[in-house]
Amino acid sequence: MLTLAGAYNSSELMAPHLPADTMSIPFQKIGLIGKHGDPAVKETIRTLCNFLSGHGREVILEEATARLLEGNLLQSLPEIDLPGHSDLVIVVGGDGTLLHAARVLAKQHTPLLGINLGRLGFLVDISPNQMLPHLDMILNGEYEQEVRFLLEVTMGDESSAQEGMLAFNDVVLHKWNIARMIEFETYVDGQLVNDQRSDGLIVSTPTGSTAYALSGGGPLLHPSLNAIVLVPICPHTLSNRPIVVDGDSEIEIRLNKALSEDVQITCDGQATLPIMQGEVVRIRKAEEQVRLIHPVGYDYYSILRAKLGWGENPKNNRC
Repeated sequence: MLTLAGAYNSSELMAPHLPADTMSIPFQKIGLIGKHGDPAVKETIRTLCNFLSGHGREVILEEATARLLEGNLLQSLPEIDLPGHSDLVIVVGGDGTLLHAARVLAKQHTPLLGINLGRLGFLVDISPNQMLPHLDMILNGEYEQEVRFLLEVTMGDESSAQEGMLAFNDVVLHKWNIARMIEFETYVDGQLVNDQRSDGLIVSTPTGSTAYALSGGGPLLHPSLNAIVLVPICPHTLSNRPIVVDGDSEIEIRLNKALSEDVQITCDGQATLPIMQGEVVRIRKAEEQVRLIHPVGYDYYSILRAKLGWGENPKNNRC
């Protein structure tokens, strides 16, 4: 659900630690995260620092980002500590950078804003050449906020489970060192869905439906849907198709022990855990949510048209 900031409950939008005389002004303390190891973000970060400071905002840099700016005198903190000192975190990079930040910062519910220096940019939807006008409006309280859910994956035997990992896009079951099929059973809320042989399985949020799940033949899901899509990777049986289930479902994956060697789980293509023999993989909606800030007029379908190369109505192009 997209809503103008003014329509949200004021207690949800305003940071409780702000002084009373600044409570009506959004985002007093702003954290900045640049794509790790990429010097190309330096000038954009420097521009942001000057602009935000010039608008009376306190700027806090993530430590690795701070090292990109020679002679920088701004405060810097480890990434995990940014939300506790920020009302808004701005991420400069591509979708991968925002995915990483979303997983790390989700437990503290700090809203995220993405500046796109990557290629596709479904999540980081502000380009550098539009950055300052959009930020000016956002700092004046003119923005839209969107809440999206994450997945949590745990692994363990029948009676126990390890601490969960979060995924904003998807949880992927796959082999890691050899191109061989995996055999496993998939359950949804305790009911057997299928017993399949494939190269793996993608369990995706609506956010991730435009990522690996789309490449695997899955459907596009609007991000407001409470749904999870299961997409088999190169299934042995061609009738094994993607399936969409309720977003509050619990998905369970049980591997055939004879074919479970060298199988692992990867979250958002970034965080990975091997699966030990006899472990059960359980995936459910996480308690944490991601709050995304967009400019006024944010249009999901416009982003799809631009990023996926969908043409306009041919009738509009007639001479």
